[in-house]
Amino acid sequence: MKTESMFPNARIPYGTWGSSYFPSWQTSALAEVNIGQFAGEAMAKILGKKKVARDELEYLVIGSTVPYHWKFWNAPLIASCMGQRIPGLHMEQACATGLNTVIFAGSQVNTQSSDVVGVLNFDRTSDSPVGVFPERRSYRRTEVLADVWDNFGFDPSTGKSMLHTAGAAARKYKINRAEVDELTYLRYVQYFDAKESGIFNDIMFPFDILNLQGKKIGTVNDDLGIRKISLNSIRAMRELETCVTSGGQTHAADGMACLLVTSPGKAKELSPKPEIDIQFIAKAEVRTLPGLMPEAPGMAVQKLLQRTGLTMDDMTVVKSHNPFAVNDAIFSKMTGYSWEKMNKTGCSLVWGHPQAPTLTRLLIESFEEAVSLGGGYILNFGCAAGDVGIASIFKLN
Repeated sequence: MKTESMFPNARIPYGTWGSSYFPSWQTSALAEVNIGQFAGEAMAKILGKKKVARDELEYLVIGSTVPYHWKFWNAPLIASCMGQRIPGLHMEQACATGLNTVIFAGSQVNTQSSDVVGVLNFDRTSDSPVGVFPERRSYRRTEVLADVWDNFGFDPSTGKSMLHTAGAAARKYKINRAEVDELTYLRYVQYFDAKESGIFNDIMFPFDILNLQGKKIGTVNDDLGIRKISLNSIRAMRELETCVTSGGQTHAADGMACLLVTSPGKAKELSPKPEIDIQFIAKAEVRTLPGLMPEAPGMAVQKLLQRTGLTMDDMTVVKSHNPFAVNDAIFSKMTGYSWEKMNKTGCSLVWGHPQAPTLTRLLIESFEEAVSLGGGYILNFGCAAGDVGIASIFKLN
């Protein structure tokens, strides 16, 4: 077994994390505010709820993929919104952002560059900006791009949409529509069962949304836009691409998620349960052929298991970022691991796709699930634009 920690001097202190709910596109007051400012203020509130003094932070790693007003100033601006004048770094890699920021923070601590690093990921797909680009190679000389929708609809390397990648991968692996419908239904059942169990109570936080005058314009206190759905209704949905329906794909959303990374000693000091130890084990990324994004996560996991000597049977918690239900069906076909064992507390297929914070929320949910199961190895993985797959293993003792 080659299971040594990739960052032996870095830990994630249990219970010092949190997330907003993820309201779907245009369903909440989050569509009306600067998401960066909201995220910084929300992280400050979460740290307060978790009884972590903000001045413990020495560095801030943020991730976002959709431009927001004053993004040029990036992490230092968001730190100021938290009430802390500390340096920081912005990272961006589509939906892989939320995991890569955590890994980078682990490296920052492991190399003793900082002792306590905050990780904050956020995005607002609602009312995403439109950019105007000088383009000398274009006959029009000026091109206009709606940041979210045009990028979802057009991959420059293939000329196809994200939806096309799901259908192409489903055809390659001969995925059955009936299986995908059953998988989709299970994911909704898992989410609502977890919600009713109360496992989200220490993870998800409600936030009042204020305008520039400080007046309340709304409250984000639920994953708005999600409703229970029957298997029959899923079966009746029109196929938009091979094995892809409106129910079998995620939706654009808004939100934030944050956690801390620090040294082993400091983790015990900051955590409300210092006996819980969360280690970084390994991470892998791959890039598959054009237009086959849904197979990339499985390839990343295979590479990760080969590198560590671990197997799927060693995993206590398995959670995936699955913008399409076919992702999980393909993963099961590639690895032999049943999709019924995965995503037991919910996943992005159901609660949405605000991009940067997606894998961060999945990771936080994984840690809470692992605690309820007595600890063990945690596998998180997902896909990202450009046919990229990312996977990581953590260990909770």
